Amino acid sequence: MASDRITLRISGQLGDRLRRRSQMKGQTESEVVREALENYLGQSDGERSAYELAQAAGLIGSLKRAPKDLSANARYFEGFGKSK
Repeated sequence: MASDRITLRISGQLGDRLRRRSQMKGQTESEVVREALENYLGQSDGERSAYELAQAAGLIGSLKRAPKDLSANARYFEGFGKSK
């Protein structure tokens, strides 16, 4: 992906918030800023899916001490698709 480089100045407080958010999301600061700009300016490729909206809101992976993947545990599928 070809990209343009920009430089901007932000307050120390905003910089701290950016660092905390990037650590929380496991992304680089640049990725968080790009995502924020996309959200602010709107995406040019049309509607976003519910997953993309939840991800942008920081809801994906926000639960602590929850199973990593419920689909990997067969007991959660017991009786799935069977009418009662």
